[in-house]
Amino acid sequence: MNTTTTTHRVFRMAFAKVYPLYVQKAQRKGRTKEEVDEIIRWLTGYDQAGLERQIEQGHDLETFFAQAPAMNPNTALITGVVCSVRVEAVEDPLMRKIRYLDKLVDELAKGRKMEKILRV
Repeated sequence: MNTTTTTHRVFRMAFAKVYPLYVQKAQRKGRTKEEVDEIIRWLTGYDQAGLERQIEQGHDLETFFAQAPAMNPNTALITGVVCSVRVEAVEDPLMRKIRYLDKLVDELAKGRKMEKILRV
């Protein structure tokens, strides 16, 4: 299921392999798995059962985002730099979604309040 013109290696990474890294990053900074899940649900529209199903099924990041029920309409409010890349400047739509998730988890790990992370 390759919907992108350029395939980055990260697109093929299993979400189930990346997810624990997000949780670990958050937990090292005193945040919780539940907060990581809330961020992912907010971003992608998955409910908790759908998120857990994606993890169990071992889909890659491309499939994970392709099957997302609905990306949050407020994703345009996610701005800033993650991994030395300005997220709003990322041209590839899939890579931008991945960077959005990276940025939100990064904000969580830096101690930002959930309402600010979720752009409420």
